[in-house]
Amino acid sequence: MATKTSHAFASTRQSFKTASGKSGQFYSLPALARKYPNIKRLPVSIRIVLESVLRHCDGSRVTADHVAQLANWQPKAARTDEIPFTVARVVLQDFTGVPLLADLAAMRSTAVRLGKNPKKIEPLVPVDLVVDHSVMIDYYGRKNALDLNMKLEFLRNRERYEFMKWGMQAFDTFGVVPPGFGIVHQVNLEYLARGVHKGADGVYYPDTLVGTDSHTTMINGIGVVGWGVGGIEAEAAMLGQPVYFLTPDVVGFELTGRLREGCTATDLVLTVTEILRQHKVVGKFVEFFGEGTRTLSLPDRATIGNMAPEYGATMGFFPVDERTIEYFEGTGRTKAEIEAFEAYFRAQKLFGVPKSGDIDYSQVVTLDLGDVTPAWPAPSARRTASSWATWRASSNRCSASR
Repeated sequence: MATKTSHAFASTRQSFKTASGKSGQFYSLPALARKYPNIKRLPVSIRIVLESVLRHCDGSRVTADHVAQLANWQPKAARTDEIPFTVARVVLQDFTGVPLLADLAAMRSTAVRLGKNPKKIEPLVPVDLVVDHSVMIDYYGRKNALDLNMKLEFLRNRERYEFMKWGMQAFDTFGVVPPGFGIVHQVNLEYLARGVHKGADGVYYPDTLVGTDSHTTMINGIGVVGWGVGGIEAEAAMLGQPVYFLTPDVVGFELTGRLREGCTATDLVLTVTEILRQHKVVGKFVEFFGEGTRTLSLPDRATIGNMAPEYGATMGFFPVDERTIEYFEGTGRTKAEIEAFEAYFRAQKLFGVPKSGDIDYSQVVTLDLGDVTPAWPAPSARRTASSWATWRASSNRCSASR
């Protein structure tokens, strides 16, 4: 997406190089930090939002004052300013996505009646509609059960899918993921997330998004800033309008140690949720850091991010590091995409999990991963009276956190 930048920050447009020697343009936060030294201490999630504000600074919708306000973010300050955050893309799940597609179709119909070019009605950012939770189980216990159920799904909802197909053909920036590929959060994480985007003006920028589902936050597990919004906000974002939100507090969640053998992502996320509910993080960003964070797999990180609505935060964010790169390699991203992704985040000095003391947070919460206990007894555990007592105590603790 092409952007404009005020002359006050034109010097922040700089170059970076990938491992293969290819170069790219980007709006440099380290360059901006020469004017606002506080940027070096900002939470990673705030810096990614700041990059969007900087890149879209046009002196009109996004002004130099907006850049200055966010660059001077203070961990304990009163929150009175709103941030104009322009996202890189939008993800829709089918129940909310179809009405938004209908709105775009209505806009085109109106343009035709007014004698205007309907092609001017086009989402200004990439939009993906993912059809999930749709296929019903009429056939089971046979090899071709999925194929038969899919055929019934398309027969029952033929008009709906014809409309979606029309949308794919009518709009250049609108795509549809058909049923049977997985739930929207999984598809978003494994297929749709791009790490970095390259605009028509040759500028690279990080993947950010809003989605019409509260659990859009699963994407936070791979270093993508994004969260769930309502249909009106999503439609505004589709048309290139900033998403306005109050400057947030950022709670730093320091993880130390390592998960013990037998602990699952469920055990971990129930413990994290219980702790964060006690610290009342509603409306705040939660950002994970520390040596323990480096030991977590991407599925563990994504599970914690996915539960942000349960502990009340706007998102549960994990910075980009080697684990993220490994995940991109394992999910089919091209070598060029991965190189651009890593080179961009290194150039922005956003690569790697921060250590204790690197960042100024509004509040810091700590957890030794070794203290996380399994919520259920291991399959091989003997069902003795003491083991059942231990299980009941653990189960009660986890139930209280739900």
